[in-house]
Amino acid sequence: MKKKIVNWSAAALCFSLAFTACQKEAKVESTANEVSTTAEGKAYVVDTLSSAIEWKGYKVFKSENTSHFGKIRFESGNLTVKDSLLESGVFVANMHSLDNEDLASDLEQKQKLEGHLKSADFFEVDKYPTATYQITKVTPLAEGDYNTLLDGNLTLKGVTKPVQIKANVSVTPDQVSISSEPTDIKREEFGVKFQVPAENGLIKDEVTLQIVVKAVPQP
Repeated sequence: MKKKIVNWSAAALCFSLAFTACQKEAKVESTANEVSTTAEGKAYVVDTLSSAIEWKGYKVFKSENTSHFGKIRFESGNLTVKDSLLESGVFVANMHSLDNEDLASDLEQKQKLEGHLKSADFFEVDKYPTATYQITKVTPLAEGDYNTLLDGNLTLKGVTKPVQIKANVSVTPDQVSISSEPTDIKREEFGVKFQVPAENGLIKDEVTLQIVVKAVPQP
C-alpha cells in the first residue's frame, strides 16, 4: 500500500512548482504575459528563510484524503514598492529544496518520494535547478478575501506560461508580505505528463500552489 501511495503522490506533485517528463515528446511552446510593471521605487529582497511555495498534489479525486503536500524554498527574489504599493517582483525557487511533509513519520518513503520527484521522471532538478515567477501586472482588488490580483509568468522546466494569482499584500517601510490564494496549475501544460498504471489510481492534472513571501528593504 505504501508503494502505491508513493507512486501516485510522486506524479501528483508534478506541478511543479514545478516542471517535463524524460520521454521525448513534441516541444511545448512557451507563452507569456507582456510585462507592464517597472523597477522604479523602493527595493526589497525576499527573506528566503521565511518564504516558500506550498504545494499539494492529488490522486483521482481532489480532496484532503487523497493528497500529498510539502514546500519548495526560494533561492532569491526581489520586489519593488512605489508610492506604498507593490509595483513588481521576481521569485526564484530552488528546486533542489523540494520537500515532502506528510510522509515525515516514514523517512524511507519520504526520501524515496523526494528522490523520484527530483529525477528525470519529474522535475529533473539537476538540469532545471530553479523555477521562476515574474510579476507582470499588479491590480488592487476592492472586494473579496484578497486585496491584490497578480498577473505573472511562471517558468518551470524551461516552459513559460501566464499564471494569475489572488493574494493579500501588505506593505510597510520595514516589510512586504504576500500570501496567495491556493491556486491550481495544470502540470501537463508544463510538459509533465508522467502517470502511474491505471490500477494504482489516476493522478489529477491539477496541482495546488500557494506562495508565502516576506521581503525586507534591500541594504
